[in-house]
Amino acid sequence: MTAVAAQRITSADQARAAAVRLAADFAVDAARRDSSRELPHRELDRLSASGLLAITVPAEFGGADLPPSVVAEVFRLLAATDPNIAQIPHSHFVYLNLLRLAGTRAQRERYFGQVLAGGRIANAQSERGSATVAEIGTTLRPQDDGSFRIDGTKFYCTGSLFADVLAVLTRLDDPGQRSGLESGEYIAFLPADTAGVTIVDDWNGIGQRTTGSGTVTLDAVRVASDQLIPRAAAVRAPTGYGAFAQLLHAAIDAGIARGALDAAADFVRTRSRPWFEADVVRASDDPLVIQRIGELAVIVAAAEATLEVAGRVVDRVIAEPGAAAPDGAAASAAEASIAVATAKITADRAANEVSAALFEVSGTRSAAADLNLDRFWRNARTHTLHDPVRWKYQHIGRAVLNGTPPPLHGVI
Repeated sequence: MTAVAAQRITSADQARAAAVRLAADFAVDAARRDSSRELPHRELDRLSASGLLAITVPAEFGGADLPPSVVAEVFRLLAATDPNIAQIPHSHFVYLNLLRLAGTRAQRERYFGQVLAGGRIANAQSERGSATVAEIGTTLRPQDDGSFRIDGTKFYCTGSLFADVLAVLTRLDDPGQRSGLESGEYIAFLPADTAGVTIVDDWNGIGQRTTGSGTVTLDAVRVASDQLIPRAAAVRAPTGYGAFAQLLHAAIDAGIARGALDAAADFVRTRSRPWFEADVVRASDDPLVIQRIGELAVIVAAAEATLEVAGRVVDRVIAEPGAAAPDGAAASAAEASIAVATAKITADRAANEVSAALFEVSGTRSAAADLNLDRFWRNARTHTLHDPVRWKYQHIGRAVLNGTPPPLHGVI
């Protein structure tokens, strides 16, 4: 268990203020941490201690029960200065939402209590070697003593190096219901130090280098039934589960775009030389640079605006499924997914374009390796690979043309 004394946040204003303070502090050494791949253990402890990681815990369990839009704003603020730190708790909030939707009363009391005390959850979900990312090879096998055995290997386990609990995606094939559970996908909540669990620091992506997104192996790991939560109740039903998860990804991208724009403007004001044909003393007075900065500012503002709109829609679905649309929960969840897909496309475009244009407006000096300004582009390019926006265009187009709702699979 993370050894921090976590504060209790009770309001959206308090959460935003805490995020602003931490973002400013994290900005100081963000470039150095990225350059040297220094894992942000101290920073994560500060994030836990701030109480921000518990802001979605329901009020009945002692939390602030803040809506998704507030969580997204916290992510956006943190991502503008260090998107690595912003991405680390992504799965933490996703699995708190799973717990809220599908956990038993006892499970919610246990894990919400741990999070209120500063505990952190990370994912062990993705696999390699299967035909698609949706296929799960990690098995959950019932044992004679009533426990289960987990075997498998997980990759891209963001935050696992900093976690107290790993949320492990597994598959139970038990047609005879020997275990007493229905076959299907389950999330196993495992303490990170469980026997048979190995967490390897082998993430070598060009961006998001300090997210702790390495490999987790599970070798004859034992788990009790009260550590298992069926995934179908959240993912295969119109709960807004996927829209909430995707909203946080969009917030990270929007934050990267804002951070890149701020860095570009600061560099132009303080370090760039004007092009001689502009006949001005300062680069910030070059009319062509002004024009381009204005264009980039509009792109970032559009990303932030669509994120805000999507956040409000997801808030309604999470707070009261079925209230956001006249046709009930299915229509509400579809509306949220389309709104978030729009926000994700806009933020994806903004993060990649603005982080590349940073060099365009700043000039040759900005390409110096010691400045590490390329971290904005590397982080944007890496994080936006999480799920392809080309499929989001498809779902939006089908909804507009044919009224076809997007699928319920957790990534739309």
